[in-house]
Amino acid sequence: MTFLEHLEELRKRIFISFLVVLGGVVPGWFLSKKLYTVLTLPLTQILPEGTKLVFTRVTEPFLVYMKVAFFAAIFFTAPVLFYQVWRFVSPGLYKKEKRYVWPFVVFSTLFFSGGALFGYYIVFPWACRFFITIGSDFQSMIVINDFLNFTLKFLIGIALVFEMPTLVFFLAKLGVVTARGMVRKFKYALLIIFIVAAIITPSPDVVSQVVLAVPMLGLYGLSIVIAWFVGRGKRKRERAEQEPAG
Repeated sequence: MTFLEHLEELRKRIFISFLVVLGGVVPGWFLSKKLYTVLTLPLTQILPEGTKLVFTRVTEPFLVYMKVAFFAAIFFTAPVLFYQVWRFVSPGLYKKEKRYVWPFVVFSTLFFSGGALFGYYIVFPWACRFFITIGSDFQSMIVINDFLNFTLKFLIGIALVFEMPTLVFFLAKLGVVTARGMVRKFKYALLIIFIVAAIITPSPDVVSQVVLAVPMLGLYGLSIVIAWFVGRGKRKRERAEQEPAG
C-alpha cells in the first residue's frame, strides 16, 4: 500500500470505530446513572454520610452522563475497536501472521477490561482515600465534572497500559522485539514507565505514581517472559526446518 492508501485505510477504520462507539452510546446512556453511581462509589463511600458531589453549571449533569455513556460505549465495543486496529495493520502482515486476528482481539479486550478493573478495585480506592485524607482539614465540595475527568483519565490510562503483554506477544511473533532486547533496555523502560505513570496519575504526588508504576513494572516483566516463550518456540521451529528429512 502507498502512503495515501494507508491514510485512506486509517480514515476508514477511524470512521467505522466512530460509528461503532456512537452506537454503543445509546445503551450506555440508559445505564449512565447506574454506571455513574458505580464510578463514584470509591469516593462517596469514604465521604461523610449524606455528602453529594456538586455541579456549577446547569448543563453539567447532562454532560457528565454523556461522558459516562461514551466511556461505557468504549468498553462495550472494545472487541470491534481492536478488530479495526488489526484491520489497519493487517495489510503489512504475511498470510500466516494474519491468522492471529482473533487471539489479538480476544486478549486485547481481556487485558483492556482487566486493566480498568484493576485500576477501579485496587488503585483508585486507595487514591481517593489518600486525597480525601489529605484534605480532611477542609470542607469538601467536589465538582462532578472534575471528578469524572479524574476517574476516566485514570481508568482508561491503566486499561491501555495493560495492553503491554498483548502488544509484546505480537511484536515478538513478528520478530520486532526479543526477551533479551527487553532485558537489555530495562533501564530505559523503567524511565518510560515512570513518565507514563506521572502522565496517567491525576495528581503530581510521588506516592500515587509509584503505586501505578509497580504493576506496570510487573507487566513489563510478564512481557519479557512472553517474549522469551515466543522466541523459544520460533527457534525450535527454525531448527526443525533446518534438520534434514529422514
